[in-house]
Amino acid sequence: MHHDPDLQRQAGETTTQNKLLALLKRWRWFGAFVILPSLLGTLYFGFIAADVYVSVSSFVIKAPNKQAASSTSIGSILQRTGLGGGQEQSNEIIGYLHSRDALADLSESIDVRAAFSSAKADPFSSFPQPWQTGSFEDLYTFYLSRVSAMPDPAGGLTQLKVEAFSPQDAQVINLGLLKLSENLVNQLNLRVNAQAIAEAEERVAEAQKRVRDARIRLGAYRNSTRILDPQQEGMGVMEMSNELIAQETALQAQLSQLQRLAPNHPSIPALRERIAATRQQVYSQTSRAVGTSDGLASRLSEYENLMVEQEFATQLLTVANSSLEQARVEAEQQQYYLERVVEPNLPDAPILPNRVMSILAVIFASLCIYLVGWMLSVGIREHASDS
Repeated sequence: MHHDPDLQRQAGETTTQNKLLALLKRWRWFGAFVILPSLLGTLYFGFIAADVYVSVSSFVIKAPNKQAASSTSIGSILQRTGLGGGQEQSNEIIGYLHSRDALADLSESIDVRAAFSSAKADPFSSFPQPWQTGSFEDLYTFYLSRVSAMPDPAGGLTQLKVEAFSPQDAQVINLGLLKLSENLVNQLNLRVNAQAIAEAEERVAEAQKRVRDARIRLGAYRNSTRILDPQQEGMGVMEMSNELIAQETALQAQLSQLQRLAPNHPSIPALRERIAATRQQVYSQTSRAVGTSDGLASRLSEYENLMVEQEFATQLLTVANSSLEQARVEAEQQQYYLERVVEPNLPDAPILPNRVMSILAVIFASLCIYLVGWMLSVGIREHASDS
């Protein structure tokens, strides 16, 4: 029995096709979840993904004299406002660099939108990305993905990285952000200096008011009592009392002598009247000083309190004026400044994307997804067969 060669060939081709279809059916999920993503990842990262250039700079916030600044009025304000040290101000700068304000300020001098929409970029890495509308919020989100500022606690430096699709754009944006950071530090200095001067002026005004009030109360006291200085007047009263007491003592001695030598002497009654009058004067002067609630002793206490208040207010005014002058002198000095440690570089070669690592990452992720799905399907089949 002879076989037709054409029929045998067709049967062989059919068998091969059936085997191929069976093989494809068996490995269809592996192809869909591993081979296809790996091919697409290789195609994109190997031939389509645009080169990305990274410009790096470093800076540190310094103070001319930290110890001196910390003990002054401006130093105390810096500490109260969270700007008491270079690291705190570095955090302020980092927060600003990651803010919408930084993007808006940068856009005034640099066309950030055009830099991120470069023709050198591929559709999936340039701005706006396929799912974005091109709004400012979309630009801000893209900006955050291309600009990063990170502190280095060990060295005290802050590193600024900018990614762009050309070396010039990366360097220009980095340089622009550094200039904005310097301006922000200067603005913080001005704000702190103005606050320090305002607080010092407020203390001077309060001290001046206290001095005026003390003088007004002292003047009102003198007008109401008609006594310029109770202390001086009290001393005068005491001197007069002492003189009268001495006179009384002398007259009393004279009277005793007359009564002993000439008991009937005609001047004895007059001498007794003089002694009585002198004693009355002594009593009057003593009463004037301490005898009543309106006496000089009670008035002297009130007067001394007013004088102490006036002297204390005057001393406060002197100290406040000194603090104001010191604040004005310090305001003329730069409290903090941004020092560039590493200038923004002009990259001569792209750093991103890491094509080999990206392709391997896609393959690894695809394999992981496939293996997880395969294990789940095996578990489901075993559970179904058991039931």
